[in-house]
Amino acid sequence: MSAHDVYEERGFGGRQGAGTKPAVVVVDFIEGFTNPESRLACDADAAVEATARLLDAARAASVPVLFTTVCYTDDDLERAAMFVAKAPALATLRPSSPWVEVDARLQRRPHEPVLVKLFASAFFGTELDEQLRAAGCDTVIVTGASTSGCVRATAVDALQHGYRVLVPRDGVADRAPDAHEGSLLDIDAKYGDVVSIDEAIGAVVGATTSAGRT
Repeated sequence: MSAHDVYEERGFGGRQGAGTKPAVVVVDFIEGFTNPESRLACDADAAVEATARLLDAARAASVPVLFTTVCYTDDDLERAAMFVAKAPALATLRPSSPWVEVDARLQRRPHEPVLVKLFASAFFGTELDEQLRAAGCDTVIVTGASTSGCVRATAVDALQHGYRVLVPRDGVADRAPDAHEGSLLDIDAKYGDVVSIDEAIGAVVGATTSAGRT
């Protein structure tokens, strides 16, 4: 019996669906994770391209877009010592490094926040929840890298903060194919809805339609 069948048999995998006030949170699509010259790189080209399509739709619909980066000062390296111990290459993500910059292909707008985080979840130690609540959001669409790390952690925390969670399969990337697929299966079973990029685009377009009816 496959893992999918086990989850289904035991009552996992229900659907949350999108709400009427989504936001797109782009997790760590920075040069350190998307540039093949970085030690931390994922195979992210297709996911960056898909995310760019989603962002075009979100901006056209006036749906909030937020980015995260990972960046360590000397003091931050001490605070995150146990995380960096597990992945020493994280120490290359320094304030003066090009690795901490948002991938230029996503054409971040000046008003779109870049939240600096030290650990996996985009919620931990940042103002993400406060910014989402201030915008009245009820749904978080999570793209980025890596699927098995920061994307998964962000999806779990989004659920725990009371948001509906959508993760577009085409908009996330990982270094390891097995970890990528296993994490998508786990997210879809327990924490959010894994959808196509077209379904995610439909959710932001639907937000415009809903606003027009209110």
